[in-house]
Amino acid sequence: MSESQARPTAARGLGGRLRAWGERHLQTFVSSLGRLARAPFGTLLTVGVVGVALALPACLGLLAVNARSLAGGWRDALDLTLYLKPALPEHDAAQLRERVAARPDVAGARLVTAAEGLEEFRRWSGLGAALDALKDNPLPAAIVVQPRIPEPRDPAAVEQLAQALKAEAGVDQVQLDTSWVRRFTAILDGLERAGALLGIALAVAVLLVVGNTIRLDIDTRRAEIEVTKLVGGSDGFVRRPFLYSGVWYGLGGGLVAVALLEGLMAGLSAPIARIAAAYGSAFALRGPGVGAILALVGGGALLGWIGAFVSANRHLDAIEPGVES
Repeated sequence: MSESQARPTAARGLGGRLRAWGERHLQTFVSSLGRLARAPFGTLLTVGVVGVALALPACLGLLAVNARSLAGGWRDALDLTLYLKPALPEHDAAQLRERVAARPDVAGARLVTAAEGLEEFRRWSGLGAALDALKDNPLPAAIVVQPRIPEPRDPAAVEQLAQALKAEAGVDQVQLDTSWVRRFTAILDGLERAGALLGIALAVAVLLVVGNTIRLDIDTRRAEIEVTKLVGGSDGFVRRPFLYSGVWYGLGGGLVAVALLEGLMAGLSAPIARIAAAYGSAFALRGPGVGAILALVGGGALLGWIGAFVSANRHLDAIEPGVES
């Protein structure tokens, strides 16, 4: 055979082997699903346990994401208010506002004159008649400062800016309250850490659940495995259906976890929207995105495969034709 004839033959041989390999795996993949479908109660029980284990840390993660989204409105909460000295002329106050606005760590500064402050107070307080009885305006002029703080928004950086602005000539006092922001940030950090640790613990639980289920399946099919090995079936051939069973358990568990999360979001969206509307906010719960869904389903499949692989390797090696355990 010439070299030109050998190349197409080799290519066809390689392609045929790849097609045969793919067909065998596809057949095993589908047949393993059929075997699980013939034991619906046990399959649903395992898939449900895996789904709950995957959904719990995902719920904590969603809670942290929504809380940080809600805290995205901290722009106003982290603003500074510079109360100016009562005797400071309005022209000097305007120049001070320009100096403050020119700082690199300030995103914006707005001057509120004493007259504007009194008018705003009159509008919101409902004490118009009492304020009209005053001879002089008791309110000082103020500058509302919006800090330019890089993400993540750190209250400590705002406090440093407040100390610097307090030293400006003409500033009487600086109003800033970031203690609640610090507490809220610490709570969210702790929630995310707890979610990560819980995720690790429940991932181990998924491995154990799938591994134990595969062990029981191996014990049930022990005679079939012995016959397969007796007629020359390789370890990979015997192990393959159990690995795909683990993948199905993980995939099913991931889909159950997604369904649980979507159901939770659907049940809480309306009450949360009503609470937000009562406080004048347009906040709405954010459900799991495409990335989170793929991570849940793919992560579940991967955990199922790993649990099945470890369990199958351990228990299949102990099964040999004619050897009693």
